[in-house]
Amino acid sequence: MKEKRRLLFFTALAVLLLLTAAFAAYLCPYDPYKQDLLLAKQPPGPEHWIGTDRFGRDIFSRVLAGSTVSIYSTLFLVTVVTVTGTVAGVLCGWFGGALDAVLMRIADLFLAFPSLVFALAVAGVLGGGIQNAVFALAVAGWPKFARLARSLTLSQKEAPYLMAAKLSGSSTIKILVRHVIPNIGGQILVTAVLDIGTTMMELAGLSFLGLGVQPPAAEWGSMINEGRSLLQISPWMSLAPGAAIFVTVLIFNLLGDALRDYMDPKQRKQKRKKGKDE
Repeated sequence: MKEKRRLLFFTALAVLLLLTAAFAAYLCPYDPYKQDLLLAKQPPGPEHWIGTDRFGRDIFSRVLAGSTVSIYSTLFLVTVVTVTGTVAGVLCGWFGGALDAVLMRIADLFLAFPSLVFALAVAGVLGGGIQNAVFALAVAGWPKFARLARSLTLSQKEAPYLMAAKLSGSSTIKILVRHVIPNIGGQILVTAVLDIGTTMMELAGLSFLGLGVQPPAAEWGSMINEGRSLLQISPWMSLAPGAAIFVTVLIFNLLGDALRDYMDPKQRKQKRKKGKDE
């Protein structure tokens, strides 16, 4: 099956990225924080594959070290946002009433502002730091998943299998955990995977603006900012972490597309029909 092969291929690439980030400290050829001004701003060469920065630190080692913070902070943030939003949406869709009205109006309030603009305001108030950046983006990001989970729950609420579960005497918690969430989990998972790339760029954007990871810590967004003033004479300082973000976002976006195609039979049939017509 073509869709399954695509899914396995991009899953393997994503796992490779995660393993690289997890063992980055052992893969770095040089100490990513050791400064040597005699080696400052060296271009890419045999000893330093992607060159050095203004302090003589190896760029390749810093990109590897920064992958741990950039990738795992993003995954943690997406997980928190997905779980929080899904739980809120399922409860609103199932129980309705005052709970639904209050939480959805709060979600509407957050959705009225662009998520990155709102996160900038929150991070600006709280100050710099990866924890504050993650919190700011989490506050801005959960309403999207809450809206999606609520909509999916409402579409499942009157399904025959749920009526049968109610008549069999199953408790509300059991119905939600064993029936509702597993049946809507596929679409939630696809949305979460596709959201990884956007979240990573937003987190890197906050670090680029000085509201995320603070120097000298290695993180892709802050590294781009460090090399911004030397872009004309030492472009590798910004291009290397920028390329790392590009490749990582591309892999997770393609993984999300492959996962959506694999889990949505109707969409697969439509694509095949379109291909035959062409």
